[in-house]
Amino acid sequence: MLNLRIVSPESIAYNGEAESVKVPGMLGSFEILNNHAPIISALQKGKVEFVNAEGRHELDINGGFVEVQKNRVSLCVEVL
Repeated sequence: MLNLRIVSPESIAYNGEAESVKVPGMLGSFEILNNHAPIISALQKGKVEFVNAEGRHELDINGGFVEVQKNRVSLCVEVL
């Protein structure tokens, strides 16, 4: 299970567990699963999608950054 935190300048959009996270990277979308290699990447305008115990969720963003390290996924984004 991933520990996902999505923050924007206005608020914390999500803070909890997730099974998977899909983000709009600068070279295309990519998915983050359990035990993903450490990465820091810029994000472009698009959709962040994640799956947790309640189901699938989507969040429209205007860009930002993602950092993955030891099953912790941190997104700093501008929410549309």
